Amino acid sequence: MKAYVWSLPTRVFHMMFAAFIAAAILSGDEDSLLNIHASLGYAIGVLVVYRIVWGFAGPRYSRFSDFPLSLKELKEFMLNIFDHKKYAGHNPAASFVMVTMLIVVFLTVATGILAYGIQEGRGILGFLNSPYFKEMKLFKEIHEFFSTFLMILIAAHLGGVAFDRLIDKKTDTLGSIVNGHKNIDAPSVTLNLFQKLFSFFALTLAAGVLFYSLFFNSVLTKSTHKEISYEKEHSAFVAECASCHTLYPPHLLSRASWEKVMNSLDDHFGDDASLDEQTRVSIRDYLMKNSAESSTKESAFYILNSLKKSEDIIAVTQTPYWKHRHKSIDKNIFSSKEIKSKANCKACHSDIERGLIEDSNIKIPKIGV
Repeated sequence: MKAYVWSLPTRVFHMMFAAFIAAAILSGDEDSLLNIHASLGYAIGVLVVYRIVWGFAGPRYSRFSDFPLSLKELKEFMLNIFDHKKYAGHNPAASFVMVTMLIVVFLTVATGILAYGIQEGRGILGFLNSPYFKEMKLFKEIHEFFSTFLMILIAAHLGGVAFDRLIDKKTDTLGSIVNGHKNIDAPSVTLNLFQKLFSFFALTLAAGVLFYSLFFNSVLTKSTHKEISYEKEHSAFVAECASCHTLYPPHLLSRASWEKVMNSLDDHFGDDASLDEQTRVSIRDYLMKNSAESSTKESAFYILNSLKKSEDIIAVTQTPYWKHRHKSIDKNIFSSKEIKSKANCKACHSDIERGLIEDSNIKIPKIGV
C-alpha cells in the first residue's frame, strides 16, 4: 500500500535547499566567488524561514508536531535500529537531525550575513563595517564553526538515508524524496489553497532573491566602500606616484611605513625619487592621514595586523599578509609579460587605483593567452 507523504512544495524545498547549500559550500573557499556565496546564503535564509513556517502551517508529516522529538522514542528507535517501528514521516533520528539542521543553517546564514557586512562592508549589514570591523575575524570564525557543524549534520543525514535504504528498501524512503510516496499504510497528505499559494510565493521568492543578488547591483551584495578619485583628493599624489608604478591606495600600508617611504625618497627602491619639500610633505601627510589605521577595508585590517612585528616594511608586496594571500599563485605568473612584476598590482586588481580591492574583480591573466 502506498501513501502520499511528501507534498510537491516539501519536495521542491528539499531539492532547492540541498542544491543551494551544496553550491554555497563549493563557493565558500574562493574569494572571487564571495558574492555568489553570499547570494546563495540569502536564498537559503528565505528557504529556512519558509520551512519554519511550513513546520507549523504545512501538511501532516511536514509539521514539527508530527516529528517524534522524544528522547525516549529516539532511544527505543536506536536500540531497535534493524527492526524499528515504521514511520510515515520522519523517524526520531531524522527528526532530531532535521530540527538541528534548520537551527544550524539559520545560525550559519545569520553569522554569514554579519561577517559579510562587517568584514567586507557588503550587504544589508554593510553599515556595521565601520564600528565593528576590528572584530571581523571573530564573526568569520563563528560563521565557519557553524558551517563545519552543518557539514557534519549533512553527513549524518546522508548516512541515515543510505542506512535506511540498506535495511528497509521496501518502504522506499529514498524514492519518496523524488515522488513523494512511501510504501506504507498511512493517510496521504493533501494541501489547502493557503498552503499552495504560500509555498508558491515563498519558493519563488527564494529563487528570485538568488537571481536578483547574482545579476543586479542589489542592496544584498552592494559594497559600502566607494571608489576614490585620488586625482580630486590629492593630484600631486597621483602625478608623482602613478607616473612610475601602480598607484597604491594609502590604506595598504601603516603610518610608520608611509613615513619611512616619504622620508627616504632619495633611495626609493634603488632610484632617486626626490621631490621638492612642499610636495613631499603634502603627499606624506596625505598618505599618513589615510593609512591602514584609518581604514575599515579588509585589506587594511589584515595588512596592519601583519605589520605589527615588521614595522620597517615599506613595500606592500613584502608584507606578511600580501605573501600569505599570494603564496598559492604560480611564481611564473609574476614574471610573465602580462604582469612583469609582483609590484604591478593593477594587472590583476583592476580597481586598486580607485581605492578598492574587491574579490569579485580579481582577474589573474593566463600566461601566454
